[in-house]
Order: sequence, then structure tokens, then C-alpha cells
Amino acid sequence: MAKTNNADAAAVKQLKSDLSAGTLGQLYIFHGEEAYLRDFYLGQMKKKLLPGGMEAFNLHTFQAKECDPKALGQVIDCLPMMSERTMVVVYDYDLFKAPADQREAMAALFADLPDYVCLVFVYDLIEYKPDARTKLAAAIKAHGAAVKFTRQEQGDLVDWIRRRFKALDHDIDSELARYLIFLCGDLMTGLISEIGKIGAYAQHRAVTRADIDAVAIPQLDAVVFQLTDAIAAGDFDKASSVLSDLLHMGEPPIKLLSVLGRQLRQLYSARLTMEERKGAGYLVELWGMRSAYPAQKLMDAARRFDRNWCRWAVVQAAETDLAMKSQVGADGEELLIDLILKLANRPPKTGIA
Repeated sequence: MAKTNNADAAAVKQLKSDLSAGTLGQLYIFHGEEAYLRDFYLGQMKKKLLPGGMEAFNLHTFQAKECDPKALGQVIDCLPMMSERTMVVVYDYDLFKAPADQREAMAALFADLPDYVCLVFVYDLIEYKPDARTKLAAAIKAHGAAVKFTRQEQGDLVDWIRRRFKALDHDIDSELARYLIFLCGDLMTGLISEIGKIGAYAQHRAVTRADIDAVAIPQLDAVVFQLTDAIAAGDFDKASSVLSDLLHMGEPPIKLLSVLGRQLRQLYSARLTMEERKGAGYLVELWGMRSAYPAQKLMDAARRFDRNWCRWAVVQAAETDLAMKSQVGADGEELLIDLILKLANRPPKTGIA
């Protein structure tokens, strides 16, 4: 199971401690895929550093195209007004791709930041890729902190989901919270809007699966799982309906085939895992999953598939992929539909667990 990097966790923990103790430093790099947490802590920093009503004077923001060492230095030199500190936030300025002279100037700037400044570089649309061999990286390490906001472990995410629903006067049990993560992904940034919709829709205190299914927008992998479930059940009408929904999502057929092919390979591996009397934990490690929930769903699904069907289905998907990529003028949508027809017309025998 994928784990949060210890250094990343330590950096976030230190940031929390500094916020609580009022000991925020002069330089931070905020990056990572969990934008919800990044924006939350950025907001907490603003509350801590900037007295109410004084943001207009003591908060300075830059977009990448506006930022260079000279412009940044001028703002840093501005003393705070009716406050102990100023805050400078720079969005998507790629420090390590800047011209050499700017990197040198930035390193010198970081080494001489006044105590009253809190400078934060936020990486949102671009990835933070430091070069540890440079003076700039050494300056960041010596005078600041790089904080990476990563996807949360499932246990922490389940607790957070339950707290968010409670704030909306709803309760959700842990199993349904895990289902919501499976359906909509494990980024808090995406889950927060789904929680809001479900909370507004649910009529009773306890959230049900029907409430989730009624309004939540599933991620691609979850919809493809529904497709394979329909095939396993021999429900071609449902399989056709799900495929139609997938195509209407606007995703290219080659991408849908890629996800479906991976799903079929995972089912095959789950079938083999079951026959070898190994548990869901083995699948988690094999596929690098972040939690046991999707692995357990695969194991449950694999009970309805025999090994021969799984192997045959993987071959059919691979042949369709080859045809889609190699045939001149191939109609990807038509090839994908033909694959579903093949899978549906050769229903799997019931597997024996």
C-alpha cells in the first residue's frame, strides 16, 4: 500500500506546529497534488499573519509572469502596516527553470529575508521540481521549508469525510465513506464538492448509498468497474448503457480502452490471487493501490469470473488495442463497442472461490 513519505508528513506536521505556536518562518514552498490542504493551510497562514482588515496593505501576490527577483525584492522591502508581518504569495513561478542570473538572485534574496516577511511560493498548475545540486536548492533548505501536500491515507480520509458530513448535519458510516472514495477518487479537492451535493440532496440524517449514487459524479475507473460488473452479470443492456455513458463523457475511445484493459488485467490477477489463496493485501502491493477497498472489490468481483474467461478477455482487449492503434482510419468507438459485444456474448462461468 502506498504510504505518505515520512519527510512530507514531517513537513506538514512542522507547519501545523508553527501555526499553533505562532512561529511561522520566512520562506515556504507549497506544492503537491492535494490542493484542498494546500489552500487550507495557506488560508490559516493568512489568518495568523494578517490582522483583519489589513490584508490590502500587508498581503502581496504575484503571478509567474509578474515575478522576478527585482520586483519581489521591492515588495519584500515594504514594511508592514499596523501589523508585525507581511505576507508575499507567488503562484506558479518555476524557480528552477528561471534564467541562471535570476536563480542566483533568488538564492541571495532567500538568504537575507527580513524577519517580518513570510514568502510563500505556491505550485498549482506546474510541478515543483527542485535541483538539489544548485545554490538555489541549498538556500531553500537553509532558510525555508518545502511542504508537499499529498493524498491522505484512507483512514484519515474516512475520518475527514465523516467530519465534513457532520458539519452538514448528516452522518455517514465508514463503509459508505470508503465507497465514496472509490467512486469519486481520493483527492479532498474533488471530494469536498461531492460531499456538499450529497449533503444537500440527502433527506435524512444518515446518508445512504442511494443518496451517493443519485448525485455524485463517478471517476472513470469506477464507471468502468460498473461496466465489467454488468458483463459479469450477463446484463448486456446495462453494459451498453454504461458504455454509452462513458462515450458521452467525452473521453477518447483509446483512453476508455486503456482503463478497461487495466480493469480486466486486474480482475485476472485477482482471480489468480484467489486461486493461490492469497488475500487482498497481495493485490494492493501488486498494483500499488492506496487502500485495500478497491482490492477487496476486485476479489469479490473475481468470484464471478473463471480463469479462462479472464485470460481470454485480457487477450481480446489487447487485440482491440492493437487494432485501434495500427489500423489506418480505424473507428475507435466502433472497435470498443465490438469488444463489449464479444465480452457480453461469452459470459464468464461462475468462478469457484
